[in-house]
Amino acid sequence: MALLDTYRNTVQRKQEEIAKLKNDYAKEQAKIAPLQKKIISANDTINRSKSSSTIKSKINEINRSNQSIADIEKKLADINKKISQKEKELTTARKNYENEEVKENKKRLEASRRLQQNNERQMQSVVASIKRQDENQQQMQNDINKLLAIPQKITVLFMASNPYGTTQLRVDEEARAIQEKIRLSEYRDSVNFESRWATRSSDIFQAINETNPTIIHFSGHGADTGDLVLQNPDGSIKLVKKEAITQAMATVSETIRLVVFNTCFSENQAKSVVANIEAAIGMAESISDDAARIFAAQLYSAIGFGKSLSTAFNQARAQLLLEGVEEENIPKLYTREDINVDEMILVQP
Repeated sequence: MALLDTYRNTVQRKQEEIAKLKNDYAKEQAKIAPLQKKIISANDTINRSKSSSTIKSKINEINRSNQSIADIEKKLADINKKISQKEKELTTARKNYENEEVKENKKRLEASRRLQQNNERQMQSVVASIKRQDENQQQMQNDINKLLAIPQKITVLFMASNPYGTTQLRVDEEARAIQEKIRLSEYRDSVNFESRWATRSSDIFQAINETNPTIIHFSGHGADTGDLVLQNPDGSIKLVKKEAITQAMATVSETIRLVVFNTCFSENQAKSVVANIEAAIGMAESISDDAARIFAAQLYSAIGFGKSLSTAFNQARAQLLLEGVEEENIPKLYTREDINVDEMILVQP
């Protein structure tokens, strides 16, 4: 075999070795995306689950996935080092090839030039193929990043009641104000607003089962005894004791994280339900129609901007002062013992 052929074969072999290493690199890199999806899925399960064993299992799963990603990244670094070395060897082989080529006669030089041109086209094809693979991998990563950026979808279940024989409240204005603030919030597409009117006690489970809400909002009257005022089928007053509401919350969908009693004298209701729900808001005494509307609208506005429940609650109380309504100390926030209200974010940015 002529020396020129030997150099040429060396160049081609180095090109193939580099192409194989880059192909190996792409295959290893492709393993990262499924692991990242597994981490996202495990985090979602942790956010939804109340089972400590499930949470522990998912945390272990996340740790394993992170370790696998770390191992892959180490392997990718090793492959990059090999590629760099092979490219240096390719450079040397090409120089040898070109020097030997000069020594050949014009015919051999012309023939070798055509061969070199063919080799360059092949190299361009390999490089273009690798570039396409890199672009596809980058697009996949971008898609994953977009999925990570999508806030979790939540549902607000607004349940209103204003029976005959009671002061007529503007519960429709309250609902409108809440919807308007949600619409103007940053993550408005992540908040679904469902409303139920003239609520009876028999409607509560039906509405919850239909909507699987994250937040339940009671709007209407509250008795000074702490009972929730709903209505009977004939429109008359129906008093529901806090014990009944507490028992109801203990049996409903696990998606419920917050209950808002935007009714008078509902503080005891809020205190009671946090035995089963992460957080609840109630009113320490009678609250005016305007105050209830202003407080609720700002509360959901902050939630829609991805603020913590603590921040949302404090902003809602501050809004009462900004509006000149001095009832900011009436709303009360209660949480379950294991909940940090500063870290409780209902719409994840």
